Amino acid sequence: MALNFICGWLSAIFCSPIRLLHALLPRLFAGAPSTSFVEASPNSKETRMPKFYHDDEAWADIEPLAQDDGGMHPLAAIAYTEEYSEAMGYLRAVMAQSEFSERVLELTEHIISMNPAHYTVWLYRAKVTSEIGRSLQDEIAWLNPTALKHLKNYQIWHHRQTIINALGSPEGEPEFISTMLEQDSKNYHVWSYRQWLVKRFDLFDKPEELTWTDNMIQDDVRNNSAWNHRYYLVAGRGGKLRAEIADREIEYTKAAIRKAPQNQSPWNYISGIVRVAQLPKSTLKDFALEFADVQTPEEVYSSHALDILADIYSEEENSKESAEKALDLLATKYDPIRANYWNFRKGLLEQPTA
Repeated sequence: MALNFICGWLSAIFCSPIRLLHALLPRLFAGAPSTSFVEASPNSKETRMPKFYHDDEAWADIEPLAQDDGGMHPLAAIAYTEEYSEAMGYLRAVMAQSEFSERVLELTEHIISMNPAHYTVWLYRAKVTSEIGRSLQDEIAWLNPTALKHLKNYQIWHHRQTIINALGSPEGEPEFISTMLEQDSKNYHVWSYRQWLVKRFDLFDKPEELTWTDNMIQDDVRNNSAWNHRYYLVAGRGGKLRAEIADREIEYTKAAIRKAPQNQSPWNYISGIVRVAQLPKSTLKDFALEFADVQTPEEVYSSHALDILADIYSEEENSKESAEKALDLLATKYDPIRANYWNFRKGLLEQPTA
C-alpha cells in the first residue's frame, strides 16, 4: 500500500506539469505552430505580425545604428525583441542625420506601439511633427486612441501638452478628458493635464469647469482628485478669497461632508477654503460639533471633526483641556494608527506658542 502511495505521488509530480501545459496550450500538443503570431488579429499588439525594415525598399538608404550595450559581453544587456531592436537602430540612424519626414513619423508610431514609455521617441516625434508641418488635429486624432490604450503613460500627456499648446485652443479636450476618466476616475496624469489646461487657457472662471467638478464629486464624493481640482479652480491663483465665494464653497462642502462624515477630502477642502479666505478656524466650530464632541466621546462620527476641534480649542482661552481630550480620543480610539502624531500635537499644547 505504501508503495502504491509513493508511486502515485511521483506520478503526480512528473505528470502534473505536462497536464498543466496541455490545458494551457492545447494547440501546441495538437501539433499547431507555437509562434504567438498565428491567427493574428490586426488590432492585437500581442498577436500582430512583426514589422521589419531591412527588406523594405523605402528604407534601403539607411544603415541602422546598433545600440552600444558596453562591449562584446555587456554586464546587464536588456533582452529586446528583434523587431524592437531593429526599429530603434533605424531611429538612431535617422536621428543622427536629423531626418524629419513622413517615414520617420511612421517609424516613431511603430516604436511607440511597442514601447509607449520611451520618452526620447516622443520628443523626436514632436520635433518631426513640427518640422514637416503635420496637421496638429491629425496628431491629436492619432493620440486619442493611443492614450486610451495606455492609461498610465505620462509621456503621452507631455506630448499632448506640446500639441495643444501649439494649437492654441482647448476645444474638444474636456470631452476627451471625461472619456479618459470614465476608464480611471483618479488618473493622476489626466488630472494634472486638466490643471495645465486651466492655467494655459485661463479657464479658472469658466462656469462649465466648476460644474464639471461638481458632477465628478456627485458621482463619487470621495474622489480626492475632483476636490483637489475644485480647490485649484477656486483658490489656485493665490490671494485672499472673496467672501461670497468662500461662503458658497463652505456651504457646498458642508453638504458633501454630511453625506460621508468620515471622508477626509471635503474636510481638507473646507479647511483650505477657510484659510485662503483668511477666516478664523472657529468658523467651523459649530459645524464640527455636529460630528464630534469631547463631552460625548462615544458619539463621534468623524475623526476629522475631532482634528479640527482640537485646533480650535488650542487657540481658545481656557479650552486647553478640551483640546487634550480631542487629541487623546484620536490617539486612543478614533485614529490610533497615528497615535504618535496626535501625542506630538498634544505635547505642543504645553508650549506657549501652541
